[in-house]
Amino acid sequence: MRRALFAVLALMGLALAQKPVEITFWHTAGPPGQEALESILDDFNASQKEYKINYKYVGDYREGGLKLLAALRSGGAPNVFHAEISFLGRMVQDGIALPLDEYLGTLPNDFYPGFLQTGRLAGKTYGLPIGLSVPVFFYNADQFAARGIAVPKTWAEVAAAAQKLTTRAAKGYIASSDIYSFNAVVMAQGGNIVTKDGKPNFTDPKVVASLQYLQDLVRKGAAQSRNIAEAQFSVADFLRTKAFMGIAPITIWPLIESRAPIPFKLGVAAVPLEPGGKVPLAGGTLVALKGTNEAQLKGIVALWKFMMEPANIAKWTKATYYLPMRRSAQPLLEDFYKADPRRRVAFGQAENADVWIQDPGFTVWYSYLEDALERALKGGADAKAVLEEAQRRALSVDKK
Repeated sequence: MRRALFAVLALMGLALAQKPVEITFWHTAGPPGQEALESILDDFNASQKEYKINYKYVGDYREGGLKLLAALRSGGAPNVFHAEISFLGRMVQDGIALPLDEYLGTLPNDFYPGFLQTGRLAGKTYGLPIGLSVPVFFYNADQFAARGIAVPKTWAEVAAAAQKLTTRAAKGYIASSDIYSFNAVVMAQGGNIVTKDGKPNFTDPKVVASLQYLQDLVRKGAAQSRNIAEAQFSVADFLRTKAFMGIAPITIWPLIESRAPIPFKLGVAAVPLEPGGKVPLAGGTLVALKGTNEAQLKGIVALWKFMMEPANIAKWTKATYYLPMRRSAQPLLEDFYKADPRRRVAFGQAENADVWIQDPGFTVWYSYLEDALERALKGGADAKAVLEEAQRRALSVDKK
C-alpha cells in the first residue's frame, strides 16, 4: 500500500514538474502583422515544454495602452505587454515595468546599432524591441511623372511640388496633426519636441517653424489637414487621388495593400532631411509587468530570443515591413527586397534614425500638442501662440 502511495505521489510530482510556466501576453499587432506574430508565438509554444504563452490581441498601441491601464487599476493585467516605445518611459516611471538585464545573458553581437537602446532607460533594459520602423515619403508616382516633378530632397521642394500638384479637386500634400507625424517633420528639420532632459520643447524655433510651414501649405490650399481621428481619411485621400504625397511609417504600406490594390504606381522615398535632421525610430517592445514572477521573466526573455532568431525576424519583417533587428536576418530578406526595391528605402534611413520620444510625461501632455496642431492647421490659429499655450499646459503637468 505504501509503495503504491509513493508511486502515485511520484507521478503527481512528475506531472507538476512537467507543467509549463504560463505567461499571459497582450499584443497590439493587428493585421497584417497579427497572423505572423501569432504564428511565431505558436511556434515558440511548440518548440519547448518549459513555457506556454497565452496571447491575446488587445487593439492598436493606443487602445491597448488604455486597456492595460484599466487592467492595472482593476486587476487582470498580463505578464508581458507589447507596447509602443514612447509608452515605455511612463511605464518605468510608474513602476509598472520590470528590468530584465539579469535574465538576458549573452546576446548576439549583430543587432543593428541603437536598436536595443530603444528599450533601455536609466541604464537598465525594460523593453525588448521586436519591431522598429521609420517614416518614409509616400507619393503618387504617376502624378509626379505626368507633371515632370522630381522626388523632393528638401522641404522647400516638397512645398513647390505640393503647389504644382494641387487642383480644384485635389491637394498636393497631407498635413497630419497627430504627434508622430508632426514630430517627424520637426526631427527632419533638426529639431525635437522634447529637450534632452525630458521637458516639453514646443516653443523651440524649429518646432514653431515646422508648424508654420505646414500651416502655410494649408493656407495656400496646397495641403489637406487631417487630425488623428481622421487618419483613415488621410489614407482614403491618397488612394482616391484627392492628395498626392505625405509622410507615414513604412508599416502602413502592407496594411493598405492588404485591404485593396493601390490604383496607381506608389512612390516610396526617404524623408527629406535638412542639415542635422533625423527620422524618428518608433515601434513595439515587449515589457514585463509588475507581479510577474522570476520563472515568467525568464520565459519572456526566452520568447524574445526566439523571436530574434533570423528566420523569425525575416517572417515578421515580410509581414509588417519593420526593420530587421539583426544583420544575420538580412540574407533571408534579399529576395524580398529584390522583388520590390522600394522596400529597402526604410532600411536605408536607419543610419539617420533616432528614438522619437521616451519622455515619461508624454502620455499626459501629447494631447495638448495635438490640440494645438489641430487649432493651427484646421482652425487657422496662430502657430506660435498655440504652441506657447500647449507648452504652458504641459509644464504645469510636469510640476505636479
